Amino acid sequence: MQMDPDLNPDTKSYMKWPMLTLLTFTTIVGFEDVIYPFQNQGLSVIFSWIFMAVAYVLPYGLISAQMGSTFNEAGGGLASWSKHALGEGAGYWTGWMFWASLMPYTVDVANSVIVSLSWTILGNNSLDKYMTNVMFGIFTFVVIGLFLVFQNLVQKSLEILGMLAGGAMFIMTVLFVIMTVVGLKQGVHIATQPFTWSAFIPKFDTHYFATTGLLVFAVSGAEIGAAYVTKLRNPKSEFPKAMYLLIVLTVFLTVFGSLALGVFFNAHHLPNDLKMNGAFYAFDRLGESLGLGKLMLHIYSFVSFIYMLSQLGVLLDASSRVLSGDASDRYMPSWMRKLDRTGRPIHAYTLTALLCLFLLLLSGTLPSINSIFNWLLNLNGIVTPYKSCWLFLGFIALRLHEDRFDSPFVFIKNKGLAITVGVWGFLFAFVCASLGVLPQEGALWSGLWWHELAMNIVSVAVLFGVGGIMPLLARREQKQHSLVKH
Repeated sequence: MQMDPDLNPDTKSYMKWPMLTLLTFTTIVGFEDVIYPFQNQGLSVIFSWIFMAVAYVLPYGLISAQMGSTFNEAGGGLASWSKHALGEGAGYWTGWMFWASLMPYTVDVANSVIVSLSWTILGNNSLDKYMTNVMFGIFTFVVIGLFLVFQNLVQKSLEILGMLAGGAMFIMTVLFVIMTVVGLKQGVHIATQPFTWSAFIPKFDTHYFATTGLLVFAVSGAEIGAAYVTKLRNPKSEFPKAMYLLIVLTVFLTVFGSLALGVFFNAHHLPNDLKMNGAFYAFDRLGESLGLGKLMLHIYSFVSFIYMLSQLGVLLDASSRVLSGDASDRYMPSWMRKLDRTGRPIHAYTLTALLCLFLLLLSGTLPSINSIFNWLLNLNGIVTPYKSCWLFLGFIALRLHEDRFDSPFVFIKNKGLAITVGVWGFLFAFVCASLGVLPQEGALWSGLWWHELAMNIVSVAVLFGVGGIMPLLARREQKQHSLVKH
């Protein structure tokens, strides 16, 4: 009788741990993730990146590893982990908040599709000359709508393009750092002056802590790699190696990427639209400084356009399926989990479109396309850390009752220390999310500041609050069914 290859360690195909690192890394940190916090914190963001890598990314990744190895038959997702560690209610709310946290990013990526396309066609930052806020919102919603309607037709091609574009984006980011060093050797002038140690020291004020949530958003996603824990030959030793290498790559790219940005931008006086156009400015200035003209800009613009398209396709499909996946009948009505003939959760798609439209209408009250882009991006720094809190809560519950679970990989053998790290992660993510509600645009107490504060509160309340309606609808549906039976 032939032995099952999964039971025979000599014939089973294993993933190499460096490959797992690259797989996780390319989905976590991109060039735009270096740009966004740089506008908020300047060169002092380098301190933040190093602190985040050691104090947050490493425990986040290794906690994900233990959760993923413990519940390896539960789909490898945050909602499934919470469901098994904390109960069905927690599983539902984790799934809902995971889905809700993807909504601002989905709209932001759709915005980026238009911005990337404008740079590809126009070669400059003149989008606002051709498009009003209303037009920008309409085009964004049209892009989202087209993807929702034609998801089945474009998904496979976008997955392939996404793999290529993701790899190309990673190469472009590394290339930017390397070519900056080459440029410095050729005499490129450093834009940040004075370029001294004082520029790297953070000013620990409310603004600094309010913008740290965006770093949490930038480095979240290690749970993706945790889904592959059981595919390693020796998870106990190889997954920590993968996470340590992830830390090294993250520090390298974020630290040296931020330093490279300090060469081409004056960190003391950054452009107001750096978050929206900064990546394009960076490659434009890099190409000009090396005598390559607009070549680097055109290459990056095209790569960014394809990368954002593929991201949008994955986000819309994955986020909609979260709602119709692992939720119990007690918390999600049957019509929300209904699939059409092609296997798509049609009503979940509709709700996704409605929530995206809500965010677009809300953001349309802001004064410019740049402020719309910035607000949506900053909103990610609120909802993503709140979602991450569930990972740490699940880990705390797992370690409190570790006798009930079998964990092939254990992060920190000492129970008390492990729980302490879990509490730290929860508090850090929760505080960052809560402080992120404070607006980052406009002067303190100005009209724009109060406007965005109200928008932040309303958007978070709606995105998370709608989740409280679904269990009520499910309960009503069950009562109706019970009445029909009787």
